[in-house]
Amino acid sequence: MNYKKSLAAMAIAAFSVGAQAQTEIQWWHSMGGALGEWVNDLAKDFNASQKDYKIVPTFKGGYDESMTAAIAAYRSGNAPHILQVFEVGTATMMASKGAIVPVGKVMQDAGLKFDQEAYVPAVAGYYTAPNGQMLSFPFNSSTPVFHYNKDAFKAAGIDPEKPPTTWPEVALAAAKLKASGHKCPFTTSWISWTQLESFSAWHNTEFATKGNGMRGMDARLSFNTPLHVRHIENLANMAKSGLFIYKGRNNAADATFVSGECAMATGSSALYGNVVRNGKFAYGIGALPYYPDVAGAPQNTVIGGASLWVMSGKKAEEYKGVGQFFAFLSRPEEAAKSHQRTGYLPVTKASFELTDKSGFYKKNPGTDVSVTQMIRKTTDKSRGVRLGNFVQIRTIIDEELEGVWSGKKQPKEALDAAIKRGDEQLERFQKANK
Repeated sequence: MNYKKSLAAMAIAAFSVGAQAQTEIQWWHSMGGALGEWVNDLAKDFNASQKDYKIVPTFKGGYDESMTAAIAAYRSGNAPHILQVFEVGTATMMASKGAIVPVGKVMQDAGLKFDQEAYVPAVAGYYTAPNGQMLSFPFNSSTPVFHYNKDAFKAAGIDPEKPPTTWPEVALAAAKLKASGHKCPFTTSWISWTQLESFSAWHNTEFATKGNGMRGMDARLSFNTPLHVRHIENLANMAKSGLFIYKGRNNAADATFVSGECAMATGSSALYGNVVRNGKFAYGIGALPYYPDVAGAPQNTVIGGASLWVMSGKKAEEYKGVGQFFAFLSRPEEAAKSHQRTGYLPVTKASFELTDKSGFYKKNPGTDVSVTQMIRKTTDKSRGVRLGNFVQIRTIIDEELEGVWSGKKQPKEALDAAIKRGDEQLERFQKANK
């Protein structure tokens, strides 16, 4: 009996040693619902592909919440290995000297092949420092697109295979939808991102000086041009007429499109997975609308979503695990699978080509819109928007434009106020990071 107990004890001890040999990598993220399931599946697939490392994904709330939690954890010495940060936090992360390890260095130190040219240029460029070093891994990049309900279009007598391509056409379609009894013809998520940031790039117009902050921290906001004012005035008039229904900040409007309450919406390309899974209607995707009389429009849209940052202060073996995980995510078949499942942009050129060859875009019309909007040649005005205290600036824009939608402020007045308040945030960030 004692002999058997001894064998059992040895077996348990051996198992414990084996389990401890696996290096755990903590990954904090902000993906809920269907996207949270995707993140968990990525971790499971990577963990099953090898035995040395275990990715442990943890949902930490919204993007702003997870970033705040990570900063606090870093200060107390308990930061995760990998942190998902939304694009508006990029300038803050870049300025956090000593808190992060550039992804290029992580891959190099891990002895892994890392070719920055393999990644989609417009995406990789956004997360690359002036010295050419990629700082974070472009994980879930999205761009604004035009979502529409084909069934609602049919009921309103609108060709369901021809979504509006210009803003005048959006207003016309909204009027027909309202006449057919639709109470929410058009809505939008992420007001600043869709109606000012991407709107500016799409029309090859600056949102902020210094190439939208890409060339320095002394950038200042500039979205009160006649074009910007005209667009907000048009949306305000649509709001007064019941053609545009404001549904709240951030992505609050997404649920109203998925439920069928709203017939048209501008929002993230990553809404695709949610609509396919939960929508009960024929679904269409079109390019972001533009004004046809603006020279050079449409240009290209800018990225949203988030990237993965590697926090400092970890062991070399743990960084090897991080590098292995990023290499796994970069595999063409894995990146293509994620792109097709979520609606996020393909991480690499190879994953886009693989998706194209598979016939996915032909079988699912509109799913290539996000890619074609992003792979156009960028200009100094359309590479992206990278500003300090960007979270606060977006909140200011929400506050000021809510005054417009409620009829309490004029568009020019609101945009001027947003710029004045936003510039104060930029000045504060510049002083704090000299």
